[in-house]
Amino acid sequence: MDQTLYLIGLNHKTAGVEIRESYALTDCDPRALGLVTDTGPVSEAVLLSTCNRVEILAVADPGTPPETVLEFWAKACDGNVNTLSPHVYVHTGLDAVRHLFTVASSLDSMIMGEPQILGQLKDAYRNSVEHGTSRVVLNRLLHKAFTVGKRVRTETAIASSAVSISYAAVELAKKIFGDMGENTALLIGAGEMAELAAMHLVNAGIKEVLVSNRTFSRAEELAGRFKGRAIEFSELLQRLPEADIIISSTGATEAIIHAKDIKPVLKARKNRPMFFIDIAVPRDIDPDVNALDNVYLYDIDDLKEVVEENMAQRREEAVKAEAIIESETSRFALWLESLDLKPTIVELLEQGQTIGRRELAKTLKRLGPDLPRETEEALETLVASLVHKLYHEPINFLKRRTQEEGKAERFIDATRRMFNLDQEQIPGDAHLERKPGLARQRDCTLPPDGGDIDDGQ
Repeated sequence: MDQTLYLIGLNHKTAGVEIRESYALTDCDPRALGLVTDTGPVSEAVLLSTCNRVEILAVADPGTPPETVLEFWAKACDGNVNTLSPHVYVHTGLDAVRHLFTVASSLDSMIMGEPQILGQLKDAYRNSVEHGTSRVVLNRLLHKAFTVGKRVRTETAIASSAVSISYAAVELAKKIFGDMGENTALLIGAGEMAELAAMHLVNAGIKEVLVSNRTFSRAEELAGRFKGRAIEFSELLQRLPEADIIISSTGATEAIIHAKDIKPVLKARKNRPMFFIDIAVPRDIDPDVNALDNVYLYDIDDLKEVVEENMAQRREEAVKAEAIIESETSRFALWLESLDLKPTIVELLEQGQTIGRRELAKTLKRLGPDLPRETEEALETLVASLVHKLYHEPINFLKRRTQEEGKAERFIDATRRMFNLDQEQIPGDAHLERKPGLARQRDCTLPPDGGDIDDGQ
């Protein structure tokens, strides 16, 4: 390939939240902002912008300096290159490919193994397709990134254990209650930790979520988001018998629940088990509660131990993930090399000759062992001649088209797909027509130059 692949970005490791907010590129159009033009050095671009990272993936003419992209970035955000550049990393060529695959696999995320980044990457790609700034190279690269992300999640246990306090709390509750479809959870406090816990509880299939907070309007707001019920803070102790799982995360300076408060609650519940998770600092629940029968109490230190143990497991799985990334990076490197015309012509002719020799061998076997050697040689010459004549016009077409500016990669890629020179595994139903409206239902847009958006599912 006679172009350069760049990945230029910043993330939570290189820039604080103020810089990330100032230089976010959410829903930006690289063409409208002047990064991708018909005559400029940058021919393709995808912009990824999340709360923890902003990255620009670009295909540019050889020798194009990264500063070209940086200047666009700073200008698009009404910022300054000198302010932006100290926080930026630049990856070129296969290093850019490797970094993208690492991001898609969630190895570079703030929480390793979190699933959101792959969806965010797909959204970024769809945005670039809609604006016509992702073409042959980035279409193939993003499709491959989705495949890599899926492989890592399928073939490793990178995302199988809890690595956030709220998630760990819910995972512990599942171990005690199993199926939570008949259980009710009570959240005491309505801050970020409570919100995350509510999300994980709903995902785990909890029957109902109750929310209690000193500011009742905040409790109503959070309960409404998860189709739960808000209860007055003054009624907290009276309503405790309704709850199987209690997660407390208030800003109180001393305990709000004591062992003496729970004894009548257990009696009202006929000693059905209760699970308390205290993720507040200072603690909301008196540790003496844990001494009661049928009561399980975990505080934030207990959960941190669970999280750290699970993080260690994820780091072990990351080694397996990195091996997948290296393998897929090597495969993509071969595809990039194939975008030069000569290798494609050689592979095309070799494919034809291989098919010809295989079919000739079948024919000779049917003709029997007594066939004269001169006849065999004549048939071999005939097959070789047919292969060259059949491919003569397609090869001449490729040579003409690839001499047109901006057309080489497009036509070479189309040829490689048409003849499956990269030996991709093609689904048996790939030839079937799409049902009307399917692309719209999946919120996908077909990329220019052909091909579907691979949603990685």
